[in-house]
Amino acid sequence: MNIAKSVQDLVQYLAEGFARIFGPNDDQYPEIGVQPFEGEPYQTREADS
Repeated sequence: MNIAKSVQDLVQYLAEGFARIFGPNDDQYPEIGVQPFEGEPYQTREADS
């Protein structure tokens, strides 16, 4: 295996990773919208501020 082939493989490997990270999103999650809040509101105390 020569050096040019190794460099070409490395560049291709990095380019594929870059394309996967910064490419369009291919997630198949449903759009569910805003979820209602079902909890107690946070109450600040003197020690918190």
